[in-house]
Amino acid sequence: MTVFKDTDNLYEVLGGFWKALNDKPEFSTSLKDAGVQIKFEISDPSAIIWVGPDGVEFGEQKLKADVTMQLAGDVCHAFWKKDLSLPVALAMRKIKSKGNIAKIMKLLPVLKPAYEMYPEYMKKFGI
Repeated sequence: MTVFKDTDNLYEVLGGFWKALNDKPEFSTSLKDAGVQIKFEISDPSAIIWVGPDGVEFGEQKLKADVTMQLAGDVCHAFWKKDLSLPVALAMRKIKSKGNIAKIMKLLPVLKPAYEMYPEYMKKFGI
């Protein structure tokens, strides 16, 4: 059984988490400074989440991705729980990336508070 029941649930929960993250100035400012547009192509369930300088969007958009990350919903969950690091996930091909991955790696230090925020955020959804 997957963590997210369906696409709507993934958008509500994981998408909502990204939006909550983006509301934090330390994250949104770093994202704007990096000038990177990230497209997450998620499977199980199928969803697309865009994270970039202008915020968080769901579904297909008329945006140009600097980096595209392909991964399963459960892999997203494992990453935020710190059960799986980005370098390991990339090496194991649990996350496939296209584009300038170095830009993404520069953002990893900014995500430290997000790791602490994620378990508390997920409690609201019984996950």
